[in-house]
Amino acid sequence: MDNAQIADQFSLLAKLMDIHGENSFKSKSYSSAAFAIEKLPVPLSEMPPEKIAGIKGIGSSSAQKILEILKNGHLAALEKIILSTPPGVIEMLRIKGIGPKKIHTIWKEMEIESVGELLYACKENRLKLYNGFGEKTQQNVIEFIEFYLKNKNSHLYADAETLLPNIQKFLETLYPGSLISLTGNLKRQLPVVDEMEFVIDLPVTDLKKELKKIEGAQIISETEKEVVISTSLGIHLKLISAPGESFYPVLIKTSSSLPFYEALPAVGNIPDSEESYFKNINLPFIASPYRENPLLLPKTKENPNYLQNVITQDDIKGIIHCHSNWSDGSNTIEDLANACINMGMEYLVMSDHSKSAFYANGLSEDRIKEQHLYIDELNKKLAPFKIFKSIECDILYDGRLDYTETILETFDLVIASVHSNLKMTEEKAMARLLQAISNKYTSILGHMTGRLLLSRAGYPVNHKTIIDACAAHNVVIELNANPHRLDIDWEHIEYALDKGVTISIDPDAHNLTGLQDIKYGVLVAQKSIVKPHQNLSSFSLPEFEAYIEMIKVKKNL
Repeated sequence: MDNAQIADQFSLLAKLMDIHGENSFKSKSYSSAAFAIEKLPVPLSEMPPEKIAGIKGIGSSSAQKILEILKNGHLAALEKIILSTPPGVIEMLRIKGIGPKKIHTIWKEMEIESVGELLYACKENRLKLYNGFGEKTQQNVIEFIEFYLKNKNSHLYADAETLLPNIQKFLETLYPGSLISLTGNLKRQLPVVDEMEFVIDLPVTDLKKELKKIEGAQIISETEKEVVISTSLGIHLKLISAPGESFYPVLIKTSSSLPFYEALPAVGNIPDSEESYFKNINLPFIASPYRENPLLLPKTKENPNYLQNVITQDDIKGIIHCHSNWSDGSNTIEDLANACINMGMEYLVMSDHSKSAFYANGLSEDRIKEQHLYIDELNKKLAPFKIFKSIECDILYDGRLDYTETILETFDLVIASVHSNLKMTEEKAMARLLQAISNKYTSILGHMTGRLLLSRAGYPVNHKTIIDACAAHNVVIELNANPHRLDIDWEHIEYALDKGVTISIDPDAHNLTGLQDIKYGVLVAQKSIVKPHQNLSSFSLPEFEAYIEMIKVKKNL
């Protein structure tokens, strides 16, 4: 083992000790040892053991650890502290602009354990609320994390989608006159995309021939039917060969789930489009986002209009779940309302954080009263547009909501969400959520599992039991449209609809740009074949007001 490798182990040990808040004198001594080792002109492996402790910057404790590394190839103290540190916290060391002391605050005080979770917190303006983190630091961290994540293999749908126009144009220029079609996860509108996939009507040899002309193009893998290359945009590009008559059959196969594709009847005549493919098998056209569950096939055969009137972005009439600068949002309520009006919305459900969310400047009881008076003034000013009084109320560890009934009854509706103590067993998570759902003031269950895509798996729940409880207590289930969340997952929405539970596509916006995230919730809802009447934010203002009154009657509020 050379000096650089030994120095790296000492450096990492020192940083992890600082992250854990351990003895700073020891961590500094290991950091000094790492510096001294890097500068040595002679390999430590060639030095007599007794001379190592005499090197300037290396004490007796460090010397013993050097000998341990030289003998065993590893350092037990380092392995021990690595095992007690979440992998995502260690990964934060790769992010320029935050050192071990700041990571300690992020982990221990903010309870953030992954890079993606940190990015989400930054975009919710949470970082700057802590000592040592200002507006500039927060923005720098966002930029560094986004640069870092750009070079990882998996991407959020929202991020991959922004790259699509450039890649499409690149391929059309590279293969002029060829049939080229997007396929794979992006075409299926899945929340996470590993590769950008295209079907092209050329043999692999021709695909490769043109790729070799591009400076910097690197082929990652290849088979007789496809080639995968890296791109400067940070996402892998898979080109699938489908010459001649195979083009549309291959396109259908690669833009469907495997169970769906295997359930399709054999195609007879040669299709010249996706539409003609389905016509040839006596089915109405099924767009790629719906090609998931094979049980859809008999439904569309029996009812050719089954996929008509699926929700679109134009069906959204109001913005539900939005944060202002009263808590951790960036904009005033009036700014948010005017932005909604410009989007053609009829109402805004203002739902800042509750008091337990101290990290997000959650609202105390007195501030709630002030905000409600302010909303009354705005409603007079902005009529007929209407702002509803809501709160994203923390579900406490025992399942209680964050305020007394006296405060809760002042809201038009309450979004109940978990934000703290996320490391729960399924038993604990279920008890906590079911208690909150049974509270008569809970109107909407917010982001059911607390997941952050590519960053945090979320706490385990039994989706069917939660959905059944929401049905029994007249609680709406949020489809959080933030592209980092998209929670409830699309695969569970069909069951909710079957149980008569209303979905609410909500952006969880913390700034004006975040209002546009409603788009990603709609795309997820389309996969689950949600119709406008099944989504709360599709209700017109009169319908929404009538719904609130109906629920109050049902719950004896």
